[in-house]
Amino acid sequence: MSTEAADTLEISLQVNGAPVRRRVASRLHLADFLREELGLTGTHLGCEHGVCGACTVRVDGEIVRSCLVLAVQADGARVETIEGLSAAGTVGALQRAFHERNALQCGFCTPAMLLAAAELVERQPDASREDIRRHLSGNYCRCTGYQAIVDAVEVVCRAHRAGGIR
Repeated sequence: MSTEAADTLEISLQVNGAPVRRRVASRLHLADFLREELGLTGTHLGCEHGVCGACTVRVDGEIVRSCLVLAVQADGARVETIEGLSAAGTVGALQRAFHERNALQCGFCTPAMLLAAAELVERQPDASREDIRRHLSGNYCRCTGYQAIVDAVEVVCRAHRAGGIR
């Protein structure tokens, strides 16, 4: 067996609902796989140490830092990126609220911020402003100062509680 073949593995997973089968380097990070192999560039790379949160994706329904996960660890998993999430429902409501409250600014953190915020809205729609800040604390934003982001998430939490998001 060649060294190259020994350093690669075949993986099979679902990405945004579509089956994907690829041979990948055993040490390729999921973020790089999504961006370079699949062209899903909404998953951003910032610190590449799991600190900034820019690479946040969902794996089997849980948000993870894709720079800390090897692509081979996602074998058999269901991966969702910002590109695969609907502009309807929670993510769509968050997108509109971010736009209306100027919570977008440069946009680098936005895809991951939306994924993290959607998780909070869906799991804890009664979140307080402090809960929102705590939940989003792993997602850095260099532009907004967070106030507008917290405002946007709070509005969507309120709408979710009132049954206004489908």
